[in-house]
Amino acid sequence: MYSQNDLDDAVAAGAITPEAATALRGFVDNQRSSPAVDEEQFRLITGFNDIFVSIAAAILLFAVGWIGQSIGSNIGFQIEGDGPSPLAPALIAATAWGLALFFTARRRMALPSILLLLAFVLGVVSATGFTMVLAIGEARFEGDEPGWLAGMVGAVAALAGAVAAFIHWRTFRVPITVAAGAASVAGIVVALIASAVGNTDGITDIVLGTVLLLGIGVFLYAMRWDSSDPARVTRRSDVAFWLHLLAAPMIVHPVFTLLGLNDGDATIGEGLVVIAIYIALGITALAIDRRALLVSALAYVLYALNELFEQFGAVSLNIALTALVIGSALLLLSAFWHQARAAIVGRLPGGLRGYLPQLSPTPA
Repeated sequence: MYSQNDLDDAVAAGAITPEAATALRGFVDNQRSSPAVDEEQFRLITGFNDIFVSIAAAILLFAVGWIGQSIGSNIGFQIEGDGPSPLAPALIAATAWGLALFFTARRRMALPSILLLLAFVLGVVSATGFTMVLAIGEARFEGDEPGWLAGMVGAVAALAGAVAAFIHWRTFRVPITVAAGAASVAGIVVALIASAVGNTDGITDIVLGTVLLLGIGVFLYAMRWDSSDPARVTRRSDVAFWLHLLAAPMIVHPVFTLLGLNDGDATIGEGLVVIAIYIALGITALAIDRRALLVSALAYVLYALNELFEQFGAVSLNIALTALVIGSALLLLSAFWHQARAAIVGRLPGGLRGYLPQLSPTPA
């Protein structure tokens, strides 16, 4: 099985011409019941070997981290005497980079590449944060007002993660790397704002509002990648997929939390608001041809429907009825995705449609 990235690599290597790759994509689309542009294809695994290598890499990274923690403990290089040592994440990051030189750069294995990228970036972030705590001194973080200092440490650690993601992207070009870098940049902003605000009243709402604005920014950045590949036949589409996957929870969770819709005591009115917001998200997902928004908000709408059924007296069947309604609705939407999307996009202004993924012919 060959992915869009494989075709891109083959064209770049001169193995096939761009015209031949386009013809192959068109042939495969015609053979399928639904066109590739609406399938949100991204490369995750190409065979069981991807899973095998990922499991082996995870075991190795765990062992390396354990050894690093043990060494740090023996030499006293750990937080609070028995806390984490910077050596553990540092060794994990170094090992992940070394493995990526073979499994990502040479073998082009998707799932191991994702795992190694996350291990590398998170390892750099953790190692930087732990080292700063040790350099500053654990005692400085104790007391009534340690929030600003912790925020600064978080910002520097996130900056290190952003730099690590940038270097990884320039070296390996793994699509998820851009999302990892965007998450690190968002972490810098949130940490700096949290540091500036301190432990004041309303800090939770301020942080949630910041995350919401950052989520909208990531969403617009994802749309920039999407609009550069409306046919979704290049690696740019994969980059946009991961950015949308990052933006969705950053938008959905703050919206529902700031509106007080997940406080554990939803009323009928709040439940209807949740459903209305979910419908709006569904329309947006259809327009941009991305399902991540629907998946991110699913937990909230399930909870809201469950509360509505319970308040209407269907206590014994509320969970079953909720699953029945949502499951049926999502399956119907999936079955008629192309038709529903055509109905939504067809009503949008022509200038806006030019930035959206192409409409595919309705499958027979």
